[in-house]
Amino acid sequence: MTAVLFDFSGTLFRVEPTESWLRAVLTESGHRLPEPELTRLARALEEAGALSGGAAPKEVPADLAGLWAVRDKSARLHRAAYTGLSRRVPLPDPALHDALYERHMTPAAWTPYPDAPEVLRTLRERGIGVGVVSNIGWDPRPVFRAHGLDRYVDTYVLSYEHGVQKPDPRLFAVACEALGADPRRVVMVGDSRAADGGAAALGCRVHFVDHLPVNRRPDALLPVLDLVV
Repeated sequence: MTAVLFDFSGTLFRVEPTESWLRAVLTESGHRLPEPELTRLARALEEAGALSGGAAPKEVPADLAGLWAVRDKSARLHRAAYTGLSRRVPLPDPALHDALYERHMTPAAWTPYPDAPEVLRTLRERGIGVGVVSNIGWDPRPVFRAHGLDRYVDTYVLSYEHGVQKPDPRLFAVACEALGADPRRVVMVGDSRAADGGAAALGCRVHFVDHLPVNRRPDALLPVLDLVV
């Protein structure tokens, strides 16, 4: 194998828990809520699927279904989809919905999986090209930089920058071309069989990991190193 492509959320990084997300925004905005109320609102936001990279919606409202299906094709659609879900949950101040969306795009909201630095560093040492291929509506490069991992990534192929979202093989093809790699000698690593499995249409090998909290997935990326020996 000459290159490895990684998904972002749920693969290399995990977003903070919904309660931490809400608590950070309330604190920054000066809103104080009793703990039971904060817990209740966090649970409602999680059930709504309002945190990108967090739990999927228990049910997508009918009036948002069309938007939800194409949310990763542009920054505008992504924001509209997630703030639309967030607004299903009444908050103390309507402005908090946009503040929550802004928070989830900050490096502070993301933590790399424990083995991500080792795996990315080892791939670089072996001369293996690394790409990030993500269905996303914003730029995660600052997240990688803040955590010291950007130096190990050769290319980023982001759905909102191309107007194409996984599993469309065109997104993976762009990454392979940027790395100068034959897709048949590329491994795609991701947490979604539906989305990341699209790389198989190009002939890429696909390796899946589970989308788990950081403290419950310490070493799921390490087997990737055995795939590129």
